[in-house]
Amino acid sequence: MRRFLVNQAKALVDQTRRHHHKSRLFLSPLSSLSHPVPVSARSPLVSLSRFLSSTSEMAASDHSTSSLPVTLENINPKVLKCEYAVRGEIVNIAQKLQEDLKSNKDAYPFDEIIYCNIGNPQSLGQLPIKFFREVLALCDHTSLLDESETHGLFSTDAIDRAWKILDQIPGRATGAYSHSQGIKGLRDTIAAGIEARDGFPADPNDIFLTDGASPAVHMMMQLLLSSEKDGILCPIPQYPLYSASIGLHGGSLVPYYLDEATGWGLEISDLKKQLEEARSKGITVRALVVINPGNPTGQVLGEENQRDIVNFCKQEGLVLLADEVYQENVYVPDKKFHSFKKVARSLGYGEKDVALVSFQSVSKGYYGECGKRGGYMEVTGFTSDVREQIYKMASVSLCANISGQILASLVMSPPKPGDDSYDSYMAERDGILSSMAKRAKTLEEALNNLEGITCNRAEGAMYLFPRINLPRKAIEAAETAKTAPDAFYCKRLLNATGIVVVPGSGFGQVAGTWHFRCTILPQEDKIPAIVNRLTEFHKSFMDEFRD
Repeated sequence: MRRFLVNQAKALVDQTRRHHHKSRLFLSPLSSLSHPVPVSARSPLVSLSRFLSSTSEMAASDHSTSSLPVTLENINPKVLKCEYAVRGEIVNIAQKLQEDLKSNKDAYPFDEIIYCNIGNPQSLGQLPIKFFREVLALCDHTSLLDESETHGLFSTDAIDRAWKILDQIPGRATGAYSHSQGIKGLRDTIAAGIEARDGFPADPNDIFLTDGASPAVHMMMQLLLSSEKDGILCPIPQYPLYSASIGLHGGSLVPYYLDEATGWGLEISDLKKQLEEARSKGITVRALVVINPGNPTGQVLGEENQRDIVNFCKQEGLVLLADEVYQENVYVPDKKFHSFKKVARSLGYGEKDVALVSFQSVSKGYYGECGKRGGYMEVTGFTSDVREQIYKMASVSLCANISGQILASLVMSPPKPGDDSYDSYMAERDGILSSMAKRAKTLEEALNNLEGITCNRAEGAMYLFPRINLPRKAIEAAETAKTAPDAFYCKRLLNATGIVVVPGSGFGQVAGTWHFRCTILPQEDKIPAIVNRLTEFHKSFMDEFRD
């Protein structure tokens, strides 16, 4: 059976290549990404992706009837229900196409897959910050610090910082376990950075270093949720980490809807409405998730709006879970990032008034060190006995990786004026952020020029979340294909252009509306070609399905 499926897949791939070879009807002059795209958006690759999906289902069915002890019927049903859209079906199709492109570069109307599905800057060409990597290298390869040549290869402040960090690590061993909350000296540095940012004191004992922000989110969900009768207020659209973690830990997601018409505004009236409705159903709402700047929506909250949110949590007895991993990514002059910790303290609320957990990560900002898996949560407003339980959960994982811990301290304490690396660091940082702002604006304008697409401005973060008004025939075709209409559009976009985006249905959206999330992360020289590919595809798609 398996051999038959493989042979059928090969035959379909060959058919697809022949079709694309014959259907290169026009050329785009814009860049190396500019390749011929068929005038029709119809492609055998759609059939290929459906075929591969169906064969996966058949294979799963074969496994379910095997004699092995673990089957889909007896694993945790919460795992089966869990979905994570940014690495879902469309990405799986893209990875299969990428593998085929390695040996068949002339078979498709594109020569590479452009992953605009996830905020992974360095995978799309962004360079790491030199100072950060110098310090990491010296901490990991300590013998370099004893070499005279090192002073000619590394900046003096990187050498000094590496010595300082190593002196904080028992045995100067970056390959050893650390304290379960993270290395104390690094937490001291992070606390000092938070205090400098906010103007209010920060306690290193409130900080838990984690492998990126995601484990911290899981830890809080595990702490707060005990059954489906426990709920978390979560924005719609939302980052799928939240829906996935709430589901995996057995709770209920209580949605509140961001207002697309007002630039994805967060309305306190809607929070109250959703909270009351959940309580009427017997759900105890434990916390409110706020993502600022927004993912996938890219909005930056105003300080007055943040005050209202803090007051709402205080009045309703909710934990405020503040996802602030994009705090460096603000692109418009009329908006500024303010941490919820700063807002709460400026309102006069202290440790005994508001329970607040703030998340930060080394994966975003201008640093983009996703693979290093560094991050932290600052936990305030919890009693000492509850904090002991949080520490116990952290201890189960022993500790976060040491490279990520070091990077988190560097992100919160970068070079300062007068340091050897300061000028080059500022040039790198400002260059990355200004380029992101330019790319966001270019893509926003291009999307708004397309028929039936509207896109709010990208105020921050790394994404655009345009709304697609799909023709009735396209929606009917999606229903026939048994997929969501925006997923249908995204698959067709991938098959025709090699561009990977995520359907809005994976993030949640108002019923009857359709969106997709696209990162702004491809490098500037590739943006014009991406715009060209997207424009040509969208025109042909709309022509094909026009009512």
